[in-house]
Amino acid sequence: MEFIPAILARTIASCQIPLWKQELAVAYTQPRDLLTDLGLEPELPQSARAAFTDFPFLVPRGYAAQMTRGDSQDPLLRQVLPTEAELITSPGYSTDPVGDAQAMCAPGLLEKYRGRALLVVTGACAIHCRYCFRRHFSYSEGALVHDRSLAALQTISSRQDITEIILSGGDPLLYDDRRLADLVERLSSIRHLRRLRLHTRLPIVLPSRVTPQLCAILNGSRLKTLVVVHANHAQELGEEVRAALAVLQQANIPLLNQSVLLRGVNDNAQSLAKLSEALFECGVLPYYLHFLDPVAGASHFEVPIADALTLMEALRTQLPGYLVPRAVRETPSASFKQPLC
Repeated sequence: MEFIPAILARTIASCQIPLWKQELAVAYTQPRDLLTDLGLEPELPQSARAAFTDFPFLVPRGYAAQMTRGDSQDPLLRQVLPTEAELITSPGYSTDPVGDAQAMCAPGLLEKYRGRALLVVTGACAIHCRYCFRRHFSYSEGALVHDRSLAALQTISSRQDITEIILSGGDPLLYDDRRLADLVERLSSIRHLRRLRLHTRLPIVLPSRVTPQLCAILNGSRLKTLVVVHANHAQELGEEVRAALAVLQQANIPLLNQSVLLRGVNDNAQSLAKLSEALFECGVLPYYLHFLDPVAGASHFEVPIADALTLMEALRTQLPGYLVPRAVRETPSASFKQPLC
């Protein structure tokens, strides 16, 4: 057998690993490394380090490349950097702010609204946003791991009134192509299902995940498939992200966006208008602007309701109606998302 030098063997092995997995493997996991590369003070205050211990840090390097060097108030950095404010106990903020626990009808399967159900396929994500409403979710008990998938699929099969399945997490696109294709095939075999919806941040934070192979999986199902991405600021839509969204658009996959209204990130009409315009240029229609879910550790991101209403009024004066996202909040036990205005 011909000898293969070790360095060449490693190169061959890396070529067999999808680019998105390679990029995820070298993502920032220590705040000091990201802060150093941004030319900022690398050491977090002691109290902020405790927040980092409570909720780990993870940021893809491509996403970090969209941040402004030297700007400690950069809107992308503010979404991911641990702060001491996360340790503040705020009234009304809890570990299960949207009632996921009471909505679980089978392991990994949540049912909140008529006609549709949500599969929490994984607890993994490509980025750890500090305002995440599932930052305390017990994925070890509630995610769709292998030994629980059959029960969830059987529940869906027995419920003729469920016509749409939403894949969420974590992030469903952290499933590799093989696992995702298998899940989509199983769902497609359930005859009363009509639509498949994926809620994902990966096209925004890890755009290399969007490939022709992924589009083929999404288009290969008899289910009508749509993708809801999650962008909060126009600065997130760099060249690679725009290219990834173009691939999805060219595959005729409907694209929607949902944002979260975040203090210090996008809590002004100018930022939100710029985001809507940029999204539409990428073939993405603004869908929801979520009022912050009151998850423990994120109260410093909250925008007062009165300010949110004023902001929406200003946004309507700047944009055509189809570019104005619906301002909503999710309330446990409600039969639909509640409009703010």
